[in-house]
Amino acid sequence: MQKMTDVSTGRSAGKFPANFVLRGDIAYSKSPEELSCREGAFLVCREGVCGGVFPRLPAEYSPFPLYDYRGKLIIPGLTDLHIHASQFGFRGLGMDMELLDWLEKRAFPEEAKFHDGGYARRAYGLFVEALRRGPGARFCVFATIHTEATLILQDLLEESGLVSMTGKLSMDRNCPEALREKSAAGALKNAEEWLDLSEKRNYRNTRPILTPRFIPSCSDELLYSLGKLAQDRGLPVQSHLSENRREIAWVRELCPGASHYAGAYRDFGLFGGEAPAIMAHCVWPEDEELALIKERGVFIAHCPQSNANVASGIAPVRRLLNLGIAVGLGTDVAGGIHSSIFRAMGDAIQASKLRKVLGPAAEGSPSGGAEEDYRPLGLEEAFWMGSAGGGALFNAGSFEEGREFDALVLDDGDLAAPFPLSVRERLERAVYLSEDRHIIGKWVRGRPLFMIMPENRFENTGE
Repeated sequence: MQKMTDVSTGRSAGKFPANFVLRGDIAYSKSPEELSCREGAFLVCREGVCGGVFPRLPAEYSPFPLYDYRGKLIIPGLTDLHIHASQFGFRGLGMDMELLDWLEKRAFPEEAKFHDGGYARRAYGLFVEALRRGPGARFCVFATIHTEATLILQDLLEESGLVSMTGKLSMDRNCPEALREKSAAGALKNAEEWLDLSEKRNYRNTRPILTPRFIPSCSDELLYSLGKLAQDRGLPVQSHLSENRREIAWVRELCPGASHYAGAYRDFGLFGGEAPAIMAHCVWPEDEELALIKERGVFIAHCPQSNANVASGIAPVRRLLNLGIAVGLGTDVAGGIHSSIFRAMGDAIQASKLRKVLGPAAEGSPSGGAEEDYRPLGLEEAFWMGSAGGGALFNAGSFEEGREFDALVLDDGDLAAPFPLSVRERLERAVYLSEDRHIIGKWVRGRPLFMIMPENRFENTGE
């Protein structure tokens, strides 16, 4: 192996071939219950799209350059369905608070600083570089209410080569004055101007997403207008749902005519359907909410570390999966300390074990739940959520033919054991133990962000 080469999309990635093959020990999800693990296999990229995984390289691909990473793990790039870019700088602080207090004392004061474009550029530069070096390839990102700062974030994400849905926050009530847009009409105008400016920049990798922070911070008028804007422009929506019991009680007071929290979003036109919606947390869902989530095809971003850090609870993820609800993972920085979806996978497994121990006391549904709803998650399901499950929002996260090509090469040599390890066992160790330094190659949409170039990269015999 040679030294790391930075070939990010904004620099020299144009010199990299559009069609190529990676060889190594490949692992990816075929379903929530099934991992495909193949040693010394061949992974084909055709014009940024997965062409399949093969034990021997088909003759039709023999002209493609082959980058030989035998002995290294190759997995799909991961997806983070929920992260706050403006909060990256204070991750690890204020973790002794509950959600609403934490917002008032930590999150809101920091977000107010992003009215300064220079501060935003420094803070977002640190955030984007951390994401670029980490295992994530796709992200759903919250910015702040500030248009200039949000465009700076989008520019940096675009230059990085990562793929994102990034949103300017909308808020016009129940927040500090420095973060409160003057009126619902003003907030709508700000959102429309931001969308128009984003469109003019012709981003390839950075899609705008409407982002009402959550119902308590947005008036009915603003929520209705954002719902209409989403429908008129075919825009996705991201927000928070049923994260904290105090928050849920607050929503009942603010929206007395709604059947439940999810029903309020539906009534405002912000809950899936033709355009995707991503709702973070869903810790305390009601039975009727779960039915509505499935009916509308809403994605749930499970954020286990954040749910523990801000004392929200343990989400009933097993139940969501059993119901066939689309579930991915989110780091929820800075409610979550770590920006790695690997960490979120391990935390999801551990949280599900605690939920089993607690039994009905941890159940988010008033009706309790079947015994099967308490079965802890396994590696297969946690890896699915962080890769193919969340990645389905972007048509990525798996090596199945037709998905967009995102890949990581992991040098897990220093995670060795004194006995042989299977590819699945090595993947399990990577989930719990890997760090950014183990990532020696990263591709997004078939374009390399960085890589260590193997010496025998043009071997293509398939032997």
